Amino acid sequence: MYSQIAANKRRTVIIMAVFVAFVGSIAWLFNQYLGGKPSMFYGVLVAAILYALITYFAGSRLALAVNGAREIQKQDNPRLWRIIENLCITDGLPMPKVYIMDDPSPNAFATGRTPQTAAVCATSGLLDIMDDNELQGVFAHELGHVKNYDIRVSMIAFALTAVISLMADVILRLTWFRGGRSRNENDQALMVLGIVAAILAPIVATMIQLAVSRQREYLADATSALTTRYPEGLISALQKIGAYGRPLRRQNTATAHLFFANPLKAHSLTALFSTHPPIEQRIARLRHMEDRA
Repeated sequence: MYSQIAANKRRTVIIMAVFVAFVGSIAWLFNQYLGGKPSMFYGVLVAAILYALITYFAGSRLALAVNGAREIQKQDNPRLWRIIENLCITDGLPMPKVYIMDDPSPNAFATGRTPQTAAVCATSGLLDIMDDNELQGVFAHELGHVKNYDIRVSMIAFALTAVISLMADVILRLTWFRGGRSRNENDQALMVLGIVAAILAPIVATMIQLAVSRQREYLADATSALTTRYPEGLISALQKIGAYGRPLRRQNTATAHLFFANPLKAHSLTALFSTHPPIEQRIARLRHMEDRA
């Protein structure tokens, strides 16, 4: 289990390093396109970072609000509260705020910048179909996201994607206004390269961001198995969601990456860009961990 956790962390570092190198390449092209004058580039960079920071600090409250989650206390659902409380004691984490969503889709999510500001949420559908061992596996996974600071990692990936998207947008707009001003072949070649990069860069950036998200899901699964010492609970929960899962009634692509399982329609276009690895692959990795334990 420890080796699987270490491997997932290494993969995340490698992906993030590739992401930073990709951003640097686009930044260099952006600077060349501006004739070596970086003033506009720095303006775009600052705007993207400010946007990411605002989302980072306000994201938790927005995620809970847009999904219609309501906060509960221990007396409202002693079973759920006890499971989360025991897991926090095991992990040495502070007790997060606990929320419930009135939705028949079996799902859950965690949010919060740090363990001290964390919140976890279960749908009514999840509470209806899961036994205690399965719920323990699910929320050990969600608290794994908190413990591993996955919200912070996701926001770094989001900030890098925002920078690339803004630079690509500026390149396309400059190309539109400067298209007739090219004086030589070098200018024309740079213009073509800029257009191609502006079109492809946001797509590539999004795919790298999704790769980061998927690795963090595998990491949270491994953390859950290590915390509970009972991977079968999480495996059984994943199998139930695979069999009885359904999209949330409130479809929200902005918060989809937070959920335990993909909350969007399976056959929609957004499913092609899912932040979650297939359930079958998650189960296979957990089985592999069991075999090596």
